[in-house]
Amino acid sequence: MKLEGKVAVITGAGSGFGRQCSQLFASEGAKIAVVDIDPDRAAQTVKLVEEQGGTAIALTADVAVESQVQTAVAATLEEFGKLDIMFANAGIVSRGGVPSVAGGEQVDFQDLTDADWQHVLGVNLSGVFYSAKAAVPALRANGGGTILATSSAASFVAYHNIALYSATKAGVNGLVRGLSLDLGKYGIRVNAIAPTHGMSPNFLMPAGSPVVGQSYEQVAGPWDASVSPIPLKLERPPSLVDNAKVALFLASDDSAYISGLVLPSTDGGTLSRVGMWFAEDKGSPGDL
Repeated sequence: MKLEGKVAVITGAGSGFGRQCSQLFASEGAKIAVVDIDPDRAAQTVKLVEEQGGTAIALTADVAVESQVQTAVAATLEEFGKLDIMFANAGIVSRGGVPSVAGGEQVDFQDLTDADWQHVLGVNLSGVFYSAKAAVPALRANGGGTILATSSAASFVAYHNIALYSATKAGVNGLVRGLSLDLGKYGIRVNAIAPTHGMSPNFLMPAGSPVVGQSYEQVAGPWDASVSPIPLKLERPPSLVDNAKVALFLASDDSAYISGLVLPSTDGGTLSRVGMWFAEDKGSPGDL
């Protein structure tokens, strides 16, 4: 097993990608500290891990509050005695983001408030900083380890209505690159995963919504690769597991000499495209 004997803290692990990674990491031998702002969701993830024969504890923390992250790490050390992997996965979309998917109303940029900015900044970027900072002493005492963050395809390309979210995820990328230089001397690797497709609708749903456990593409109905915007055409839709397997690679010793990397996952060629499409049956590249 790829994580035999390892201890991992996973934030935002009560639903979606964090829950899927908790289950996958546990199946590969890791003991999991399931951290979430929602205690009921965290407890449910622990139950799922235990049902598959794994070991996990549920911890409640708001990653935007440094003291709460520190308390979660301390509780992990008290329970399991060490820390090998800090997975700073928790994240939120900025208000008004992707309204057609979330079922909400679009919010124009000029109507966003300082509170909107501070909220998304606190969870998505400060939360990664606080998680890394809290983990470093334990990782150093352990002789090294891994810090992994969840970034986003939105850190590379623009998506409508989520400029604040995109900015914070781009900040995650910069933090990862900087920390990889600063922490490498302690044997600590720092990387990020930047999912594109195959992520959970819970990310865009109101707090307390039922946990879906599938990707956007899986819940959209019967899969038809011919009408999918993903350039890569496969006979099944992308899933949370596709992204979780990339996270597992970056958390495991399979990537022992990788640090400072932001790896797009479940991309299927999407990020290779430009915004302007040229007609394939035209003679001139200028013809649309």
